Amino acid sequence: MAAENAGARIGKSVLIRGELKGSEELYVDGQVEGTIQLNESRLTVGPNAVLAADIAARDVLVMGCVQGNIVASGRVELRAGSQVDGDIRALRLAIEDNAIFRGKVDLTQAALKPSDTQRPLDLGDAPATAQ
Repeated sequence: MAAENAGARIGKSVLIRGELKGSEELYVDGQVEGTIQLNESRLTVGPNAVLAADIAARDVLVMGCVQGNIVASGRVELRAGSQVDGDIRALRLAIEDNAIFRGKVDLTQAALKPSDTQRPLDLGDAPATAQ
């Protein structure tokens, strides 16, 4: 299982409302409503997870459902079967076949430092292509 090396784990029967902050890796397979801040760490959203949260992390792997914006200083990966309804701002983005994504994408060098010159690309439901 990919989560064995994760620093903390939130199981599928757990519901959290509020703000999560940390400096270690987190695996969420339950429900979170609020915000998740792991600026120096990786967040893994498990296949059973349902998040209604804005996320800020180094890397984000989504296998479940996320309703909210994702900001990553590194990579965001949407696996097959995942669903994201919100904007993504990151350095790199990977979207597998059969992942559902609704929102805008901004792939920039300064993902965690918004500036006036950043212009998000509105992809809607269009598939992502690698260059």
